[in-house]
Amino acid sequence: MRAMGDVAMHYGEAPVILREVAERQGISVHYLENIFMRLAAAGLVRSIRGAQGGFTLAKPPSEIRLSEIVKALEGPIAPVQCVESPTTCERASSCATRDIWVEMGAAMSKVLESVSLQDLAEQQRKKEQPEAPIYYI
Repeated sequence: MRAMGDVAMHYGEAPVILREVAERQGISVHYLENIFMRLAAAGLVRSIRGAQGGFTLAKPPSEIRLSEIVKALEGPIAPVQCVESPTTCERASSCATRDIWVEMGAAMSKVLESVSLQDLAEQQRKKEQPEAPIYYI
């Protein structure tokens, strides 16, 4: 998510180089290469080859929901397997604990669906702004 936020913060500029994203975010380049291949396969980023190459978002950051990123990298947004596939557990229909997991999954999905990559980038920019000094009189 941090890496995608980084790419979103540079949207409209030259393609970002994963090595630079790795340095800014403190993430292994090898790990990012694997992640970005999966994000490209999901249609969220594009790889641009050549001397001026790197990665760009496949669509504007305002059109990418955080839920899309999580689903591309992690699969369904479910805290436990029985939420997504009730047939994996013989107790699914009579399990009160599963009901809680279902609620948690729905809450997570709601939050991730409500936030765009643009929202994340804007929030990060605000956090990077130096705080105004406080003057005491």
